[in-house]
Amino acid sequence: MSKIKKHLLRNTVIDLLLRIEKGGYSHLLIHQAIQSRQLCEKDERLLTEIVYGTIQRKLTLDYYIRHFVKRHKKKQPWVTMLLRMSIYQMVYLDRVPDHAIIHEAVEIAKQRGHKGIASFVNGVLRNIQRKGLPSIQSIEDPIKRLSVETSHPEWLVKRWTSLYGYEKTKEMCVANLERHIISVRVHPLKISREEAIDHLTDEGFRAKPSQFSNQGIIIEQGNVLTSTLFKEGLVSIQDESSMLVGEMLDVSPGMTVLDACSAPGGKSTHIAEKMSDQGLIYAYDLHAKKTKLVEKKANQLDLSIIKTRQLDARKLQTIHEAQSFDRILVDAPCTGFGVIRAKPDIKYRKRETDIYNLATVQLQILTSVAPLLKRGGLLVYSTCTVDREENEKVIEKFLEGHKNYAVDPHFFASLPAEMRQSPGVSKFGLQLFPQTFQTDGFFLTRLIKKS
Repeated sequence: MSKIKKHLLRNTVIDLLLRIEKGGYSHLLIHQAIQSRQLCEKDERLLTEIVYGTIQRKLTLDYYIRHFVKRHKKKQPWVTMLLRMSIYQMVYLDRVPDHAIIHEAVEIAKQRGHKGIASFVNGVLRNIQRKGLPSIQSIEDPIKRLSVETSHPEWLVKRWTSLYGYEKTKEMCVANLERHIISVRVHPLKISREEAIDHLTDEGFRAKPSQFSNQGIIIEQGNVLTSTLFKEGLVSIQDESSMLVGEMLDVSPGMTVLDACSAPGGKSTHIAEKMSDQGLIYAYDLHAKKTKLVEKKANQLDLSIIKTRQLDARKLQTIHEAQSFDRILVDAPCTGFGVIRAKPDIKYRKRETDIYNLATVQLQILTSVAPLLKRGGLLVYSTCTVDREENEKVIEKFLEGHKNYAVDPHFFASLPAEMRQSPGVSKFGLQLFPQTFQTDGFFLTRLIKKS
């Protein structure tokens, strides 16, 4: 890589880190940067690795920095990002030698600042190189130590420990630092899973069938975005835990289905495929921009039964009569603590109050859509989080106020065999932890309307 390309790539990383720190979404900004800068595949991988890795390890990196920078020393935000990304590369990547990382950081500091800043950056990084990193194990408080070691906010570690115990919390935090495994869903109206796996194998990918869905494929090796199948709309990227939601809805062709919170459309399109594109799916979302994503995804997959519209899920009774739907999916807005592995900035954005605020909204949505389900119909409730307040407790409160609903007695038997005895099973549903099956953390349950 030329000097200009190196500087451009790492300056782009700094710009992305700054925008993410101010509230931008990492996955969207990285995608935009790759598209606009037309990076080669190798540079794409490096940029993605450094940005995600630096965000994932932010609290750990800041712990290291504090030991080499005087407390009163004020730094411009870009200098902090430069130090974080440089230390991340020195500690966690082995492709580039330390001296090259330091040299590159100093050159960027000269470009963006002045000689004094360049000297400061050089001094901090060379000190780390010479003296080594401070020991995290010297932190006596186990909650604080786990917070720094796995870069999860202390309040979150404390909360999870109170809910699940220290060991399970540690497993979850460690799992959130691991590489996010990519899985895809085949379009069964166009190709079988067996054909898709054979095709991927022929193209040099390593792939195996998922146990979560008969449409699911786990990509063990290779960038599936470059595959012919993805480019031709024969497979869609979707996490296995998310696919399980569509499976548990237990739809049939010809049904009328409500997807109350449908964006970005992965579950709506999966349901349409399960229905052989026969019937009707009403897909709603609070934001018009997001309903367009659902529409776009449906068009890409040549699915015609999805009818999208922008509307608050709590107001659906204003346009639909009681008992209009055979099936209802409430994939509720949530804190997203189950998808930290794929979107690491989530763990720094949320506050404890968000959990309780969202739980209130979740219960309101369930209460609002409950009359819309036919007698004997099924309602699946799901979230991509791991907090009981948003999951089991929401269902418990809902059932207390709706005696005509119950957890479907056939739900647990419908789950894949390996999940029926998993540690996340409760009388209210299934909590998937990221460490259990190497998927996103997800909660789901299925309710039946008795009368």
